[in-house]
Amino acid sequence: MARKPASMYRNVKKRSYTRREYMGGVPGSQVIHYDMGNKTAQFPVKLSLIAEEDCHIRHTALESARVSANRKLMKAAGRAGYHLKVRVYPHEVLRENKQATGAGADRVSSGMRQAFGKNVGTAARVSAGQKVFTASVNKDDFGAAKDALWRAGQKIPTPFRIVVDQGWKLVE
Repeated sequence: MARKPASMYRNVKKRSYTRREYMGGVPGSQVIHYDMGNKTAQFPVKLSLIAEEDCHIRHTALESARVSANRKLMKAAGRAGYHLKVRVYPHEVLRENKQATGAGADRVSSGMRQAFGKNVGTAARVSAGQKVFTASVNKDDFGAAKDALWRAGQKIPTPFRIVVDQGWKLVE
């Protein structure tokens, strides 16, 4: 069965659905790493990708954004020349009422009657103004870090902005 469009889950409407001990068969998060690059060094420039609106970011979109930003930073700054941190975690469990399709589906499916739904994935609940990614780099790699965060922002389902948290006097 095909995955439903992100517009079904993007808006934050209902209260949080996170109590996994009561649910059976929650799919695991696809986000592999939350800290990448050189975790011990101190970098003078720090940039953040900030969500402009409340939304849910599916774990697949979060992993896709992380991979693209990490790849760009690794090519530009090298393995030890940056630190990238994912600052949200996909706690929210997404449900979907699976509908039977094909011949004879009208006799099998009960439509929307008691349509609670099965667990199909997880998402991170993000508030307006919340940081999603943070990249720390040297002054020379500022442009690459900004481009990496912009690429990551293209993969999340909300408008975003990139803010220089630290070292803004160095890059002026």
